[in-house]
Amino acid sequence: MKTSSAGRPTASVGFQLIRFVVGLALLMLVSRLFAASHLLAQDGGEPSPAPPAESFLNVRDMLAAGGTIGYIIMFLSFLMVALIIDHLLNIRRATFMPPGLAEEIHRCLNEKKLPEGLQICDRHLSFLGRILHSGLEEVPGGNYPAIEKAMEDTAAEQTARYFRRIEYLGVISTLAPMLGLMGTVWGMILAFMEFEMKANPQISELAPGVYKALITTLQGLGVAIPATAALAFFRSRVEELAAESTLLAAHVFSDIRRASTNRRKARAAETPEL
Repeated sequence: MKTSSAGRPTASVGFQLIRFVVGLALLMLVSRLFAASHLLAQDGGEPSPAPPAESFLNVRDMLAAGGTIGYIIMFLSFLMVALIIDHLLNIRRATFMPPGLAEEIHRCLNEKKLPEGLQICDRHLSFLGRILHSGLEEVPGGNYPAIEKAMEDTAAEQTARYFRRIEYLGVISTLAPMLGLMGTVWGMILAFMEFEMKANPQISELAPGVYKALITTLQGLGVAIPATAALAFFRSRVEELAAESTLLAAHVFSDIRRASTNRRKARAAETPEL
């Protein structure tokens, strides 16, 4: 994710895609609701007869049978796809660890060019770039434990930030089946109320309302299952890439670590035993 000169994140390609997909989904939702209300007004307030059972289960009729809650679930599905695409673009090895960045910073450390190294990190504000930047800021003190602590804190903060971003998939995976269940319960209530008002009801007359009510549960599960799988995949991917980036950053400062260790051993050897 790119950042501005003030250090605040700017809109990435993924976030622009999310805004576009959300706007498109809202436009489709409003147009669907308007069309449904228009058809209902033309029919004099009477709903159109249900299609035959064998021709009912197609995509268009399933969306229509879901009603308003079905459209909300459809909106969540658009949002889920946009989030998955955004994470696929941002949670990659090339974005976490830009090629050649570790070698450039290692060269700057060997040549004692700390300002140049900081500028290189500022140009590559990736996961690894931020870790290296925090480590370079502690180099003038010559204390490797302080460098290591700064890099660990930055890595933990960056990992938490990525986890917060992918957690939206967890919200969708929880919300979608709950909305589907609510739509099913509401549809069952309406079906049994209509069944109760008839003088001599037949069981076959209850079936259309029941299977229509179950459509929203199917829609909710259709969104929740891939969202849950994507959440697990991206979470493990973030943990893997964060660990690799932290290990690579430690290798960059390996010379300073060895020098700091040698200085401690030298001071310990010079200290007379009491």
